[in-house]
Amino acid sequence: MAALFRFFRQFSYWHWLVLVLALVALDYLVLDASRVVDQRAGDLLLRQHAAGRPVSDTVTVIDVDQRSLEEMAAVAGSWPWPRSVHGELVAHLARQKPRAIVFDIMFNEPDVYRPEHDALFADTVAAYPNVYQPLLLSGQGGGAAGAMPPALGFTPLPGASPAARLPVLLPLVLIRHPEAMRGGLINFVEDSDRVGRHYYLYRDHANWRLPALPGRLARDFGWPQPAADRILLNWRSGWRHVSYADLYADAQREHPLRPADEFRDRIVVIGTAAPGLQDLRVTPLAATYPGVDILATAIDNLRAGDWLREPPRAAALPLAAVLLIVLARAFSRGLSATRIAYALLAASLAVVALAWFALRQGWWLPVYAPLACAWVFYWLCALQAYLGERRQRERAIGMFQRFLDPRVVGDLVARGEIDTGAIAESREITVLFSDIRGFTTLSETRSPEAIVSLLNRYFSTQVEIIFRHGGTLDKFIGDAIMAFWGAPVHDPDHARHAVAAAIEMSQALVRFKAELTDLGQDFDIGIGLNSGPAVVGFVGSNDRLDYTAIGDTVNLASRIEGQTKGVARVLVAESTRLAAGEAFAYRDCGLHHVKGREQEVRLFEPIPQPEE
Repeated sequence: MAALFRFFRQFSYWHWLVLVLALVALDYLVLDASRVVDQRAGDLLLRQHAAGRPVSDTVTVIDVDQRSLEEMAAVAGSWPWPRSVHGELVAHLARQKPRAIVFDIMFNEPDVYRPEHDALFADTVAAYPNVYQPLLLSGQGGGAAGAMPPALGFTPLPGASPAARLPVLLPLVLIRHPEAMRGGLINFVEDSDRVGRHYYLYRDHANWRLPALPGRLARDFGWPQPAADRILLNWRSGWRHVSYADLYADAQREHPLRPADEFRDRIVVIGTAAPGLQDLRVTPLAATYPGVDILATAIDNLRAGDWLREPPRAAALPLAAVLLIVLARAFSRGLSATRIAYALLAASLAVVALAWFALRQGWWLPVYAPLACAWVFYWLCALQAYLGERRQRERAIGMFQRFLDPRVVGDLVARGEIDTGAIAESREITVLFSDIRGFTTLSETRSPEAIVSLLNRYFSTQVEIIFRHGGTLDKFIGDAIMAFWGAPVHDPDHARHAVAAAIEMSQALVRFKAELTDLGQDFDIGIGLNSGPAVVGFVGSNDRLDYTAIGDTVNLASRIEGQTKGVARVLVAESTRLAAGEAFAYRDCGLHHVKGREQEVRLFEPIPQPEE
C-alpha cells in the first residue's frame, strides 16, 4: 500500500489527464475496447424506447409457435413439414392481396422422399411475384456467380468475375422455377459483445454485392435506404403474431372464420418463435429473441424509414476530452470531491437525457463510454486528492502535535481548521512567557543528568496545564516556555483561558517545589502575559517550519515576565486584564518601565480564587 501511495504521489491531476486522454484517443482510434460500454448502456435506453413504440400496423408475423407444432402434427407430421403445407398457406394469403409474403424459413434442401410436395410449393410460389425467400451466406453450398438465377438480385461490382464462387445457401426447392428464387440474405449480425443490434442491407463477397432480405424489399418497393451496408434497428414493443396453426386451419375451411382482408397491403413474415426450433437470438430486448421478429423489425424500419441513425464513435471523443479537462481543472483548483461528484452526476444525467431525446428523434448517440471514462478519471483524481489530503493531514498532525494537545489536533485537522499551507495572518491572542528563577544556581550544584530530569518533569507538568486550558505551545527557550491562546483555533476567551492557565501553573509550581525538598528553595518561576494583535502562522524554510507568533504583543509579554522578580510570580498587562473580563480579581502592581518602551506599563497580579 505504501508503494502505491508513493506511486500516486508522483502524479498530478494534469499528469493523469494527459495519460487518460492518450488512452481514450488510442481506444477510440485503434483498440475500440470501450465500444461495449456504449453498447450495453445504450441497450438500457433502447429497451425503454422500444416499450413506447406500438405494434406495427403494416408488418404481421405468421408464427410457427409451439402450439402450431403440436396441433399440426396430426395433419403435417413432425417438423419440418411437407412444403405443400407452406404452399397452401401462400395461396390462402395471396387471395388477401398482401404487399409481400416473406419467408424466414430456409428451403435449401429438397425433400427426396416427398418431391411432389416440393413441386406443389414451387408452382404455388412461382404464381405470385411478391413471395420472397431467405438466403444464407455461409461456408457451404453456392456456386459460380455467373450461374446464379437473376431473380436472386446479385450485382457485380468492379472487378467481379462470373466464375467467382459465392457460398450462399439457396432455396433449391424452387430450382424448377428460377424466377421464383427472389429473396435475400438473413444472416444474423452480432456486435462485438455478441448481441444483435444491426441488420445487413447487403454483403459484398468476391466483388459481388448480395442483397439482404430487407434491402431487397426496399429496392423492389422503392423504400429509402442509408448509404451503408447495415442499419441500427429501431425496436418495437412487440409484433402482431398470428399462429400458423390457426391460419392454416382457416385456410382449410370452406368459409374462413378470419377476416377476408386481414392481411391486405400488409407485409407478412412467416417464421418461427418456437423454442425447440432454435431460431432465438440475443438482442438488446431479450436473450432469446425470435429471429423472425428481428427480420420483421428490419423490414418495418426500412418501410417507415425510421431506422436509428448513429454518428461515428469518434464524434464522441470531444465530449470525453471536455469532461476530463473540466474534472482535472476542478480538482487542481481544490474543489471538494463531493461537490465535483454531484456536478459530474448532474452532467451525466444531462448527457443521458440528451441521448434519450436524440433517440426519440431517431438518433442513437454513443455518449456512454465518455461518461464512463469521466467517472474512471474522477475516481483517479479523487484518490489523488485523498492521498494529498492524507499526506497534508499527516504533516499537519505531525507538526501541530508539537504545539497542541494531541487529542485536539486530530479533531482540528478533521474539521479543516488548521492548514500547514495557509499563510500567516493577524490574530487577537494572549501570549504567555514563563521562565525559571535560580536555574543557574541549580546547574552549578547538580549533575547534568539530574538537571535534565528535573526540567523534563517541570516542563511536562506545565505543558500539560497549557494544553488543558486550550493553549498552543510555541517553543522552549532554554529554561523558558512560550505559549499563546487564540490560534490556530479561534478562541474569543483567549485571555481568560491564559490567565487561568498561569494561575494553575503557579499553583502546580508550589506542589512541584514541595516534591523537590532541599532543591525547592532555589527553584521558582516568573510568568508574564499580554494580549493584543500578533502575526500567527508557519514561519521558516521549506524544510523547517515553526508555528509561532510574531509582533509587539509577543515582545511585551516577554518583557512583563522579566518584571516578575521581586513583584509577583504572575503578572499580566492591562490589555489582558480587560480582555479576561470579570473572571478574576487582581492586585494592582503599579506602573513599570520595560525595556524597549518609553511609556510605563501598568501590571496586575491575578489573585487565585479560593478553592470550594
